[in-house]
Amino acid sequence: MIDQRDQKAKGYFIVLNEKGLHTRPAAEFVRCAAQFKSNITLRFEDLTINGKSILGILMLAAAKGSKVCVEADGEDAEEAVRSLLDLSRNRFYITY
Repeated sequence: MIDQRDQKAKGYFIVLNEKGLHTRPAAEFVRCAAQFKSNITLRFEDLTINGKSILGILMLAAAKGSKVCVEADGEDAEEAVRSLLDLSRNRFYITY
């Protein structure tokens, strides 16, 4: 029997937004991440932060072109990572 709590998933995205991962895309990321039960973390350079924390995401200061790692740990980990990567590919649904 597989323990669903032990599921892990990982992926990477490139920040495509002209202004980087600033307040509006960070808010969209948190809104999406909050829908999942899994613990979600983001890693960029030497920082690892809670993916459900808007302040943590802003601390990354990830500019356009930055490669960010998304990791999820929990019963819906794969779905969470897939959704968050889709969100980033769609530029967090923000147009300037």
